[in-house]
Amino acid sequence: MDFRFTDEQDEMRREIRAFLTRRLGDDWVGIDPDAYFTDENWPLVSGLTLELAEKGWLTLGWPEEYGGLGGSHVDRMIYSEETAYFRAPTRASLIGVDLVGPTLMLYGTEEQKSRFLPEIADGSAVYCQGFSEPGSGSDLASLELRAEKDGDDYVLNGTKIWTSGAHRSNRCYLMARTDPSARKHRGISVFIADMDTPGIEVRPILNTYGLEYFNQVFFEDARVPAENMIGDRDRGWYAAAASLDFERSGIAQFAWNRRSLEEIGRVAREERIGGRRPWDDAMIRRRAAELWTANEAGRMVAYKVGWMQSRGMVPNMEASVSKLMGSETAQGIAELGMKAAGGYGLLDRGSRRALLDGRPGREWMDSVSFTIRAGTSEIQRNVIATRGLGLPRG
Repeated sequence: MDFRFTDEQDEMRREIRAFLTRRLGDDWVGIDPDAYFTDENWPLVSGLTLELAEKGWLTLGWPEEYGGLGGSHVDRMIYSEETAYFRAPTRASLIGVDLVGPTLMLYGTEEQKSRFLPEIADGSAVYCQGFSEPGSGSDLASLELRAEKDGDDYVLNGTKIWTSGAHRSNRCYLMARTDPSARKHRGISVFIADMDTPGIEVRPILNTYGLEYFNQVFFEDARVPAENMIGDRDRGWYAAAASLDFERSGIAQFAWNRRSLEEIGRVAREERIGGRRPWDDAMIRRRAAELWTANEAGRMVAYKVGWMQSRGMVPNMEASVSKLMGSETAQGIAELGMKAAGGYGLLDRGSRRALLDGRPGREWMDSVSFTIRAGTSEIQRNVIATRGLGLPRG
């Protein structure tokens, strides 16, 4: 498979690299996993978002009429690849740009587009995603958050969980059940809710690092205007599913993986850890080669997804292949980092013997969730089997 980019796209890639180097510095190694929303890091995250918005890169692939640059899916993929490889902290814009924007373009009214899209494009709107619930994760269609029509509003009661960045968000893109008597995938509608709405309460969930990244969000008689429903009532499941297919190439994960593998390989070759050089271990070298090959193969799948999107095709099965390969390869890389570090992988930052200032240990802990969040590996395999290979549903 041989992907070639235009001269303009190669120049754009160089321009993005140069900007990130100037803005973040040559020695930038990224923010720790799940630390984007801390008081220390949030000013950088939100500030960089505004700068990217000023350049138009935040919504590079959006049509010009909606505040974008009118770039192709491939252009957007290049931007995602470069920012991920640089570990640029772009977390503030993720939900709005990749999910809410495409959903509005496909299913929103003209009033909704004119109201919500500009604030995403200029970086002022920070969205969280209200999908998962305590009893509805992989089986998202079993969600129970209730939305009942009352005059010009819908009254929401229930809860969402694992809501990343809810405490920093001013809007929530959520799914709620508007017809509890309908079959699971029907009777669900999509809404945009203001986070300062009376009746919405955000409670932190501290992770293994003691950081507030996830939250549980409670809705108690929270009134959301009916005009904030995106698409048709009771058809929200299909709108949400279409928007997920629209943007997800998975290239960011493979770029992140490549950066981590390069760092581990460099240190393993150059450093002596506990009197040994990890690269002298044939098992370390072989595993590194296997992971590099797997990651390059996955990157080609992600490129294919971007190419399909640029041709107006919906890469449903291919997007699942990309997600599956990216997350499982990332877990393998995290395990390799710990093997290379040996017992020193347990050391955190500040210790002079910690490999890469303790990053392998932190990334290994973070990697446990990779095959769960954003769609479990089991769900991805089901999609590949049924939608890609045509196998019967169980």
